[in-house]
Amino acid sequence: MSNLKEVTNGLMEIDGALGCAIVDFTTGMLLASEGSGVDLELAAAGNSEVVKAKLKTMKSLGIDGGIEDILITLDTQLHIIRPSTSNEGLFIYLVLDKKNSNLALARRKTNDLEKALKQV
Repeated sequence: MSNLKEVTNGLMEIDGALGCAIVDFTTGMLLASEGSGVDLELAAAGNSEVVKAKLKTMKSLGIDGGIEDILITLDTQLHIIRPSTSNEGLFIYLVLDKKNSNLALARRKTNDLEKALKQV
């Protein structure tokens, strides 16, 4: 669990971070979270369905490979969903304040932290 905490701490250091979570999308279960901005437990369950739907659509279309990340842009927030390459079934979820964040830097840092996420 300490690795999960290290990753969430790192995510919250990103400029504009409001909240973050590590989620098991096979169950919708929230494994670790920090911050606020949205109900992270509800977001974990809902975004699990987003990831499953995208994977199902990719399979139907015959698209090989995996999801690098999913970006959801709202009026005042950016939401990044980044599936783990080393922990099948997990994803990182990051909520950013749109005005106070740099999307390119946030995606890069999220990528780095996803790679640091050890087997759960």
